[in-house]
Amino acid sequence: MDNTQLLTHKSNLNTLDIVYIALGAALITICSWISIPTAVPFTLQTFAVFAMLALLGGKRGTLATLVYILLGAVGAPVFAGFSGGVGVLLGTTGGYIVGFILTGLIYILFEKFFKKTLVGEVIALVLGLVSCYALGTVWFMTVYAKSSGAIGVMTALGWCVFPFIIPDLIKLGLALVISRRVRPVIK
Repeated sequence: MDNTQLLTHKSNLNTLDIVYIALGAALITICSWISIPTAVPFTLQTFAVFAMLALLGGKRGTLATLVYILLGAVGAPVFAGFSGGVGVLLGTTGGYIVGFILTGLIYILFEKFFKKTLVGEVIALVLGLVSCYALGTVWFMTVYAKSSGAIGVMTALGWCVFPFIIPDLIKLGLALVISRRVRPVIK
């Protein structure tokens, strides 16, 4: 694109889209701060990512997730435990956060083929969750090996995935139920 084209290029996002994206990033932030104390504590961050994708659609939901991650990358305390910074993203669990972008991209793909059908949304979010787990686990094993020594896949899954499968599926279900109730009032 030359300078003339750059100046006249119209954005596909309107003001309402930008507002929804910002509100989505804020909701993901707030939910990441809410920790449910159990044997293995978990946050509502995944719920918010699922809800934003289902509520705002793939494009706006993924952009809200990207804004959330970028805010955290520049140091805003948006991640769990009011943490932020590149160090969190490059740490052992950073791959799970980055994996939310994969979830969004998979959701966009399924949205094109299945529109907003319940079956399409469920499949997209479940596959997105699996891809997030996969990226996060590989990332975890790589970073952990550099600092503490290599571990096996089953050990990493036992620490980082297995305890979260049931809670994440519950969050996925709740996100779909709530988004289907709220979606009619969203433009």
